[in-house]
Amino acid sequence: MPMEPLPDLSTLSLADIARLAAEKRLPPVEKWNPDHCGDSEMRIARDGTWYHQGSPIGRETMVRLFSTILRRERDGSHVLVTPVEKLDIEVEDAPFVAVELKSEGEGRTRSLAFRLNSGDIVTAGPDHGLTVRETPDEPHPYLHVRGGLEALVGRSVYYELMNLALSEEGERVGLWSQGAFFPLDGAA
Repeated sequence: MPMEPLPDLSTLSLADIARLAAEKRLPPVEKWNPDHCGDSEMRIARDGTWYHQGSPIGRETMVRLFSTILRRERDGSHVLVTPVEKLDIEVEDAPFVAVELKSEGEGRTRSLAFRLNSGDIVTAGPDHGLTVRETPDEPHPYLHVRGGLEALVGRSVYYELMNLALSEEGERVGLWSQGAFFPLDGAA
């Protein structure tokens, strides 16, 4: 089954993005409970690059396919799961990276859609929160994708978010999306 090419986010309206996201059907990995079969010998680096046995996976369609069977376990570990097997996969930070942003509206009526390195499109909102975790070196912004899986918001996308947030006037540095407010200043 060939995978369709990724749509150009800049040419889509938020309504188009919402329709595409609703049409995408993912495997029901949360319902699959096969026996643990070992280690996949795969790793997802902090920059979103997928590796197998130490070599980068160069086929984008393979990465997109593997990303659909990725699941986060209750203990915080990650696995690739099918109806018949479950394999560990190492994730250095977050399994996805938000690489592109589309913003429509202003203030409380704003909507923020993100394209992930896997090709998925996620609109921030009550079910897909944006959080910023402060670390000693720099803030790390994350977007909830699904089932405990997150996307690290890429640096250039984070700068876009901050520019939007700083251009709006408010008590806190942050942005609204789909009726939810997301502080971007890292304060609790």
